[in-house]
Amino acid sequence: MIGTIVNTGTILAGSVIGSALRKGIKEEYQSALYNAMGFAEAALGINAVVSNMGKSTFPVLFILSLAIGSLTGTALDLDGRFNRLTNRFAKSNLGQGLSTAILLFCIGTLSILGPIESAVHGDHTYLFTNATLDFVTSMVLASTYGIGIAAAAPMLFCWQGGIYLGAGFLSSFLTQELLTEISIVGGILIAASGLSILKIKDAKSLNMLPALAVPVLWFLIKGIFHF
Repeated sequence: MIGTIVNTGTILAGSVIGSALRKGIKEEYQSALYNAMGFAEAALGINAVVSNMGKSTFPVLFILSLAIGSLTGTALDLDGRFNRLTNRFAKSNLGQGLSTAILLFCIGTLSILGPIESAVHGDHTYLFTNATLDFVTSMVLASTYGIGIAAAAPMLFCWQGGIYLGAGFLSSFLTQELLTEISIVGGILIAASGLSILKIKDAKSLNMLPALAVPVLWFLIKGIFHF
């Protein structure tokens, strides 16, 4: 769980540094940091797609996954609900800032796929990238709300730790074929998130999150009916 431990540590470190900058971080510096993180996410996502596309045994599954997942997420208005929650908790005291931090740290493709990759392949790349992004975010939030933002760190540890343990328990089900399809879909979602951070395209990547479940359902059905 080294990736999750590092991610938790960066939130703590970012909170300490941010709380020391109580006058806030200048907007141009925030913009520069988020631009760097956006490019990093886009590059990671593209690399995941390119690396796994040739290994896919179901070349159209990622297209169906994105289509079905995006329609489902849009119908459920996941992106809108998330934004309404963060807007509700974004303007006043520590409790509100902390709620915003927990949502931002825990709900995202990197924070979900990262522990799975770490548990199954021992690959911590996604978690280390997420850790860097969370470091910047916690620093910005703590510069406004104070050191209390650090309380989001144990919440993230429990969230990612639960996914990590669950992935380890289900490792026999998580075949290489399934992980390949999840990696392709996840790579596209990560790239879409990077484009959103860069403000190139508001892809509403949260609405696309249900796409990650489609390959799982496909392989379950395939296993049950043996086709």
